[in-house]
Amino acid sequence: MSVADDIVVGFDERLSTECAPVETIDGHIRELARRMLDDMYATEGVGLAAPQVGELIQLIVIDVDYAEPGGQKNPYVLINPVIVVKDGPERTTGEGCLSFPGITCPVSRPSHVVVRARNLDGDLMQYEARDNLFAVCLQHEIDHLHGVTMIDHLRPSQRAEAIQEFELALENGAKPGDVGGDD
Repeated sequence: MSVADDIVVGFDERLSTECAPVETIDGHIRELARRMLDDMYATEGVGLAAPQVGELIQLIVIDVDYAEPGGQKNPYVLINPVIVVKDGPERTTGEGCLSFPGITCPVSRPSHVVVRARNLDGDLMQYEARDNLFAVCLQHEIDHLHGVTMIDHLRPSQRAEAIQEFELALENGAKPGDVGGDD
């Protein structure tokens, strides 16, 4: 199975499902996190949520640092993440998603976010991001854990256009990691 086959694509019901909290951080969770990081890096993504690989649990991986020119890998694994602060001026950015290859959607989100989550050692961590890709990525990936995709943030006319663009991208062979034009 290729990495692209590992990622759930499109309007699969797993992407619209509320995920269960992780009860125990065990070998399965550690292996899943490793596999998700491998998939994320292989597709040049900056984040990936467990439902995107078919696991309906609250686990995300993020690494926005390596995407920068000359950037080094600096992965975060967040287990049972909760947004505790979401404020600041809304910012609209063109978001892509490994589960919706070939398109980019204009999504408005608060510019500041504070998230609490467990790491793979079970330690409670706090992450804060403001006006950057990390802030967008935290919100985007946590949305996935609650059955919300970037397309769900669009107005009906934008949503219809994004769906049409996505279907065309798939027909043209788009795979996870392929991005569309900026919106």
